[in-house]
Amino acid sequence: MYRTNTCGELRLTNAGQTVTLAGWVQRTRKMGGMTFVDLRDRYGITQLVFNEEKDSALCAEANKLGREYVIQIVGEVSERSSKNKNLPTGEIEITVNKLTVLNASLTPPFTIEENTDGGDDLRMKYRYLDLRRSNVRANLELRHKMTMEIRRYLDKMGFLEIETPMLIGSTPEGARDFVVPSRVNPGQFYALPQSPQTLKQLLMVAGMDRYFQIVKCFRDEDLRADRQPEFTQIDCEMSFVNQEDIIQTFEGMAKHLFKTIRGVELNGPFLRMTWQDAMKRYGSDKPDMRFGMEFVELMDTLQGKGDFAVFNDAKYIGGICAEGCASYTRKQMDQLTDFVKKPQIGAKGLVYARVEADGSVKSSVDKFYGAEVMNALKEKMNAKPGDLILIISGDDAMKARKQLCELRLEMGNRLGLRDKNKFALLWVIDFPMFEWSEEENRLMATHHPFTHPKDEDIPLLDTDPAAVRADAYDMVCNGIEVGGGSIRIHDPKLQDKMFEILGFTEERAQEQFGFLMNAFKYGAPPHGGLAYGLDRWVSIFAGLDSIRDCIAFPKNTSARDVMLDAPGNLEQKQLDELSLKIDIKEAAK
Repeated sequence: MYRTNTCGELRLTNAGQTVTLAGWVQRTRKMGGMTFVDLRDRYGITQLVFNEEKDSALCAEANKLGREYVIQIVGEVSERSSKNKNLPTGEIEITVNKLTVLNASLTPPFTIEENTDGGDDLRMKYRYLDLRRSNVRANLELRHKMTMEIRRYLDKMGFLEIETPMLIGSTPEGARDFVVPSRVNPGQFYALPQSPQTLKQLLMVAGMDRYFQIVKCFRDEDLRADRQPEFTQIDCEMSFVNQEDIIQTFEGMAKHLFKTIRGVELNGPFLRMTWQDAMKRYGSDKPDMRFGMEFVELMDTLQGKGDFAVFNDAKYIGGICAEGCASYTRKQMDQLTDFVKKPQIGAKGLVYARVEADGSVKSSVDKFYGAEVMNALKEKMNAKPGDLILIISGDDAMKARKQLCELRLEMGNRLGLRDKNKFALLWVIDFPMFEWSEEENRLMATHHPFTHPKDEDIPLLDTDPAAVRADAYDMVCNGIEVGGGSIRIHDPKLQDKMFEILGFTEERAQEQFGFLMNAFKYGAPPHGGLAYGLDRWVSIFAGLDSIRDCIAFPKNTSARDVMLDAPGNLEQKQLDELSLKIDIKEAAK
């Protein structure tokens, strides 16, 4: 055998034993007539000792070892004279009497240590080396533990794990499809699933009752820290349930994961907030509830109460109160103003008011307002001496709220209020059923065309569809949407109505969704579901800012795999087999 023990398991109780270890050389150190080697594998690090007086030839071989050499040693476990409290194996070392180099290594392009000197692009190019780092490996171990606990929980709840196909037909789901040409059907294409939405609904029609799948999904969209072109969903569907049943089931799963993985007990039901309230109070459908700074609308307080045209002409004026920040310098205020003016945020400016120690208010718009108005502002904001009031206004209430949301999150970061070891979860419910698309000049489904409207809003489908609320729900953790779902439409007539509102002709609806509509005619049960984002859950549990480090082989921000150099070109022979012709000029247009 190559090893009798791993590099992370030996302790003082093993002293005197002869063992065989194998792994990678982390580092070597020569001290007088002694050479020390740190040997690493997935399980930990063990210190090896080579004594020149005892075996000079063996010590000379050890001195030739380089970083990341793969070696095997045989030696005796002994107590270390200088113990390392930072290592689980720090009380012992191995006095080596046999060394075998299993594989030499080139000098790695970056240090294989927790605090590496490798940049993102370099680490992604050599991802197989990056994965040797203990902190990156720990993320994958965490991911494994989470998937195991998910399967245990759902199995206990009566769910069946069922695989669905990766090569399906293209259906509109809100993002671009990745498409796959068919060789045996020239000129036709499969699509990679953005989610198994219609397939899991068919499983409900088939009587499977409770389904789940930890499944790859694909969306051809611009990337960001919490988005990859291929991502993993914990996809679930249930029959004969309402929204409350689903919320209880998956709130229970979240609590189970926090308890078993993080040792955190989440007591009591999660907060629930309507989409309307979330947007009004926090400017986001995924509010970070780890801290306050709830929006206060100030139209009645400031509009028309002075000669400040910006406020007098606005459709929305809102503010947040940053406790203890009245001491902010002019430079800090300029930084905040520049922040909200960034193109991706888009505010035209920022108004502030400081509450002084004596209770008076000093503002950047003092010359437009008297002390009475400023005191009314202080009262409306519930601001105390030492607090800083920050105000944003705009011609579009929704845009202004989103700008104020970005400012709120920035202040949360600056004040250290977004602690990664603190968890605030909530359900956002009662989403709008539709949203208006300026590009398409029509109503679009906020979630997808199969979402069931709230029962009491169904009559509005004929009179005011824009006012209809969806029987939909998102789970939010620390300002991140970790899962979402809805009750589905199971009535063919209601589904036809939905397609009509969304602008589908009867022919197009039949062409794209006929298989599902036909299935509904054979007794579809009431059903609904939820999909959790596994990558996002793992990144939250690991305290990461990006999902990339909890994925074994992620893409970069240009959707490229720099290690495999993908996507790449196809040879002409392959293009011919697929009946494809590439026109780069046409693509560029």
